[in-house]
Amino acid sequence: MDTPTRRAVLAGGAALASSFAGCSGLGGGSSAPTDGAPVPTEASELDLREANVTAVTVEDAGEREYRFDVTLYHDDDGEDGYANWWQVETLSGEPLGRRDLSHPHSTEPVTRSTTAGVPGGVSCVVVRGHDQTHGYGGQAMAVALGDGATEPLQQGPDRRAVDESDCP
Repeated sequence: MDTPTRRAVLAGGAALASSFAGCSGLGGGSSAPTDGAPVPTEASELDLREANVTAVTVEDAGEREYRFDVTLYHDDDGEDGYANWWQVETLSGEPLGRRDLSHPHSTEPVTRSTTAGVPGGVSCVVVRGHDQTHGYGGQAMAVALGDGATEPLQQGPDRRAVDESDCP
């Protein structure tokens, strides 16, 4: 009998947890993210070795400043490296704000916040995760600043180019 891999066990646990969304606070991306919250329905498809952005909420803080609450999902217990930061950037890749993470956060999704200034004329940004071992990879998220709509982007092992057609 084959022994399941760590990734298969984690993905199965995430899928099971999301099925109890009404009891545990886990669920789809429509609820406000908190530590241990929104695990995407397709969690079993995420490569947990990568720093996956699974939820983003954005709030206008005035004068072209926005507060971003970002949920990362990464198997920090599975390797020597951990998800060490996430950043908000323009579609062309110009960094606008970054949130550093100074330690591992287990295998549960974790939500952290930062405020970033956004130049006039920018209506959609990209939020990307990063980990010590693999760099960029996993799922990023395009975010419409006007209504906060999000669109997941599978970027693979390299930083994927993004354009207006990827915006929600």
